[in-house]
Amino acid sequence: MAILPEDAAAFTGARPATLNQVSIKDPFWSPRLEANRSQTIPFLYAQLERVGALEAFDLEHYAQHPEVVPKNNGVTPQMWWDSEVGKWIEAASASLITHPDPALERQIDDVIAHIGAAQQPDGYLNTYFTAVEPERRFTNERDWHELYSAGHLIEGAVTHHYATGKTSLTEIMERYTDFLMTVYGPGEGQRHGYPGHQEIELALIRLYRVTGKPRYLEFARYFLNQRGQQPYFFDQEARARGDDPADFWAGTYEYMQAHEPVREQGRVVGHAVRAMYMYSAMADLAAEDGDGALRAACEQLWQDLTRHSLYLTGGLGPSAHNEGMTEPYDLPNASAYAETCAAVGLVFWGRRMAALTGEAQYADVMERALYNNVLSGVSLEGDRFFYENPLASEGRHQRWAWHSCPCCPPNVARLLASLGEYVYSLSQDEVTVNLYVSGQLRAEVGGQQVTLSQESDYPWNGRIALKVETSAPGEFSLRLRVPGWCPEATLTLNGEVLPATQDKGYLTVRRLWQSGDTLHLTLAMPAERVYARPEVSQDAGLVAVQRGPVVYCAEGVDQQTDLTRLSLPRGAAMSARHRPELLGGVTVIEAAARQDGGTDWGTDLYRTRPPATQDATLTLVPYAVWAHRGTSPMRVWLRESAG
Repeated sequence: MAILPEDAAAFTGARPATLNQVSIKDPFWSPRLEANRSQTIPFLYAQLERVGALEAFDLEHYAQHPEVVPKNNGVTPQMWWDSEVGKWIEAASASLITHPDPALERQIDDVIAHIGAAQQPDGYLNTYFTAVEPERRFTNERDWHELYSAGHLIEGAVTHHYATGKTSLTEIMERYTDFLMTVYGPGEGQRHGYPGHQEIELALIRLYRVTGKPRYLEFARYFLNQRGQQPYFFDQEARARGDDPADFWAGTYEYMQAHEPVREQGRVVGHAVRAMYMYSAMADLAAEDGDGALRAACEQLWQDLTRHSLYLTGGLGPSAHNEGMTEPYDLPNASAYAETCAAVGLVFWGRRMAALTGEAQYADVMERALYNNVLSGVSLEGDRFFYENPLASEGRHQRWAWHSCPCCPPNVARLLASLGEYVYSLSQDEVTVNLYVSGQLRAEVGGQQVTLSQESDYPWNGRIALKVETSAPGEFSLRLRVPGWCPEATLTLNGEVLPATQDKGYLTVRRLWQSGDTLHLTLAMPAERVYARPEVSQDAGLVAVQRGPVVYCAEGVDQQTDLTRLSLPRGAAMSARHRPELLGGVTVIEAAARQDGGTDWGTDLYRTRPPATQDATLTLVPYAVWAHRGTSPMRVWLRESAG
């Protein structure tokens, strides 16, 4: 079991509960988590084995194949493969904490042994640049993935240690990190640089927390502080390898958020995943250092994203060209990139910001991304995946089994395997409930051993029961998030109504708790129309529907006519109905709609009279489960008609 509670040193106020403090037994989440444990994690291992990503640590393979023969279905060894192995180790190790599995533990140990065998005498560890292009090691951090891959291996090592108490992988990664600290830094002869693809920064802070060694925190701080300083490191690096910096394909270092120092950045730009990883590290460092300027930058960047560039589904990054951001209010639907990894990264950042500030707005967005864009990225069965998550489709967008850049599947797997870390935050005398997930929290609070049990059918209804059991009466605060989507919340304690006073979006109850005390929180959860602000031209005249944290979509398979002919009247009533037999059990929304007719049109392409309309019924399903029933058109944003 975990030896040290991760993030214990991180937050003077609150820290996430650890996986060994939280058990989940939830009607909504348990099937998803079981699919992740029993299907996704072994499926990912099999795929990494099939394409050669695990074999890559056997350097003899490359010695025998110096021409780097394409493997299997044309997939060649990639310079980011080590990162996928690191994410798999993290997901599998997190699973061990909640579901001990000796066979899986042995499998992880075997992979770690191969990783150790691939480490070079100087500590360097990257299969691609060791075996395929050793002469290009540390020549192009702008475009390549050495430090990025190191970061994911570090994160895998940290979670593996928490799960097993073993130091086999942390020792390997400490040795590699110590070597990297001789390469990068402010000293003479060092490279005054930073990664092109951020990730190692947040990994280093996690490594500091598990080892207690300040040099790793200092290294993370160096990378963040150095980023965006002039003269630009990437210019110098390009010239050193004989390239003209002006030939950079992206044209601007906004692509990797290296255009200006991190504390001066106020707009979310560039590659969305890189941004989310960097902002997560910034929030962690702000918590460690009490850095007000860094926290203020995080808060400004959050406001920019959520006010200008966030999809209703919690997705971000509309452009496939840069896998990221464009201009404020540019939120196309059919061409939305909204990479699964970016939504996962937003969940990472949201959790950190909620703990750093104590404000519910961050958990609100975390929840939105989690229930919609993240879950859309993996099938109910756990073995098919989306890279992009559009908000409209003609039916040709289907989940795939594997990808030449398979970053999203293990990212979802590690997030779901660690879901318990996102439900609660803890401080010395306070428990904060960020997500409503049935199960139990067991932790020391206010000097007493406390068990907090949640029971609900969330997100299908908003009735939540929370029971407190203590080893002895104890005084502490319990903070319950009132989601931003909720129009009304009521709270009772042992059957008596409590005043519903909110602080930072939470209802706070402080009292001397007795074992058996029970709270009932009721969150009003009507199906509601949602409109985009007028500057979002792609959604002008359109309407979307959400209920609680769940965003809905229309799929052609559920309608009597083409989606393009249907409109939702402004005054039409909407009703929710749970269908346990559909898509693993979902609540659907049904509404009276209007359908454009076609029988009276004739043969003309255009005419001066509008089409006739007739009554129809519109059925909406959760966006997270779309594309499970064959090829079918889909829309999140629908035409709205008068009436």
